Amino acid sequence: VAKDLGIDLTALRQRGISVINRGRTQYFALHEQTGHLVTAERIDREQLCDSVQQCVLRCEVIVEGEM
Repeated sequence: VAKDLGIDLTALRQRGISVINRGRTQYFALHEQTGHLVTAERIDREQLCDSVQQCVLRCEVIVEGEM
């Protein structure tokens, strides 16, 4: 995420960054040491997308401050 935004890890830590998932379960998180988007919860494809061939999980990364 830090690389995609073009900011270094120090700036990433100083900004208020949130990863928002739709629904109740928080599947993704931001690893503070590396700036990588990581899985925060086990993802069970059969439970989420039982009869769908293509399974998509969406999340939003919200960064406070100007870019």
